[in-house]
Amino acid sequence: MTPNIKSILSGLCAGLILIGSGSLTTSCADSDFLNHEPYANGDTNKDFYKDPNNLRLAVDALNRFTSEEGTTGRGYMWMENASDNCITGRNQAEAAQIKNFTMDASNGRDWNENWDRMYQVISSANELIKAVDNLHVEGELRDYVLGNAYFYRGMAYLWLAPWHGDDGPNGGIPIITDKTPVSDMDTERPKSVLENYDLIISDMDQAAAHLPLFSQQSDDQYGRPWKAAAWGLAARAALYASQFDAKYYDKVIEYCDRIINLSGADKRSLYPDFSTLFTAKNNFSSEYIFSFLGSATASAGPKWHGMSFQNGGFGRFNTWGYFCPTAELYNAYEEGDVRRQASFAGPGDRVVFMDLDFKLGEPNISKDKQGKEIRTIDEKRLPSTPANILLTKWISPYRTADNAGKEFFQNGNFMCTTLGMVVLRYADILLMKAEALIWTKGEGNAEAVSILNQIRTRAGLSANSQGTKAELKQERRCELAFEFLTPRWLDLMRWGDFDLLEQPLHGFDLNYYGMTYDPATGKGERKLIEVWPARKFNPAVNKVFPIPQSAIDGSKHLKQNVGY
Repeated sequence: MTPNIKSILSGLCAGLILIGSGSLTTSCADSDFLNHEPYANGDTNKDFYKDPNNLRLAVDALNRFTSEEGTTGRGYMWMENASDNCITGRNQAEAAQIKNFTMDASNGRDWNENWDRMYQVISSANELIKAVDNLHVEGELRDYVLGNAYFYRGMAYLWLAPWHGDDGPNGGIPIITDKTPVSDMDTERPKSVLENYDLIISDMDQAAAHLPLFSQQSDDQYGRPWKAAAWGLAARAALYASQFDAKYYDKVIEYCDRIINLSGADKRSLYPDFSTLFTAKNNFSSEYIFSFLGSATASAGPKWHGMSFQNGGFGRFNTWGYFCPTAELYNAYEEGDVRRQASFAGPGDRVVFMDLDFKLGEPNISKDKQGKEIRTIDEKRLPSTPANILLTKWISPYRTADNAGKEFFQNGNFMCTTLGMVVLRYADILLMKAEALIWTKGEGNAEAVSILNQIRTRAGLSANSQGTKAELKQERRCELAFEFLTPRWLDLMRWGDFDLLEQPLHGFDLNYYGMTYDPATGKGERKLIEVWPARKFNPAVNKVFPIPQSAIDGSKHLKQNVGY
């Protein structure tokens, strides 16, 4: 089914391992780290973990998965491609299968890698928890190991459970809290995914009990898990659980309040300027809860930011261009919403990329010999995406070519940046609480209205929220678009808004805009064009994704999701 623990640790340990805002280079070939079986497999190598340095190395290796392209590059966001926020900007058969809900258990486009990879994290975390208890590790080291081990184990389950599990007919995903190595992890699925969410919440409670506050972390620890990050992911697990049992909304409010009620140096708040929020200098602003960090000097850390732009990077850089926002998403923003301007570029919107500064689709205007105006579109200003809308939320490291080696890694196929890839920020905490309040206390709840107006005011909009479900859905969509681990897809599944998935998806006719462009006003008419036909969504099957066939084939007990 999967490699043994030694090969797992080899993969985790090899190369650059990110640690917060810094990095640690390990030379595993010369280390005893891989020459020992985990302590739980016998007494012969129990001395390995007695060395505190070995324990710390094993802990630091837990987040090695953040450098894997199939996990924090294309792999996870392929799944967002199934929503109404995104289309596949380049032809790719397996991506199209996901988009059209025709994927099967053998669909191998990066996503399937996540199953084994997350269970590898779970296996390693289990080993560390055992080592601490069996070797009676105490003090600061005990807190460090257990805080991180429980945090990453809970995160790994949260990475998979919402996509593959339900409250019936499929059940949850295998729960492994003691067995290791991964090759031994063959167990039946729990009857309900609620068992997974309960474990995640418990793990995050355990993590928070051992993790420090942000104010207790030194600069070189920034980016590591801390108490609020654990509480926030517990809230997210409870939010996903609420679709099956409304009592979990109370837990959402409880964990969100723990973060909202922090004080002093740990107090979280909305960063005042959304337009500059997603810059490296604001990685740890007041809005920060948790992010995955990358590098400008090595292919280390998430690849998502560099993959999110137009294919070809306007001839300046090898971007990928797979993830193209839809006109449905673009038009969801109210006029004057700074979040749209900060996140996307449609026809007529300004783009600054690798020293190019222009309006998307802006025509060149000249005159013929008779003085008649001639308008042509500069090919360099054309996006190679069918919707003619660019995702620019993560573009700040790429504004100038001079940022190469300073804010982004120069290899265009592995475009890491120093801009943190957001996993959780304070706005999400507020929106989760507002949703729980509206769904339990009813539309118009005063506290929910206040929260939504905070979000709206920061976006440059009037504070006129009525605290309705429709408004909550709207603000969540506009606020969190294309952020990691907060996919629109999972929101639509929770809300049961399946009808939105059966509508055609649109983009803008760039040439039409160019022909009607008014240079005096800088405006033009955006004509909608259909770029993805209507799809057929079957909630009895497609609410969850298949478990990788390789995992099914290697198991005696693991059952596939219905319909796959």
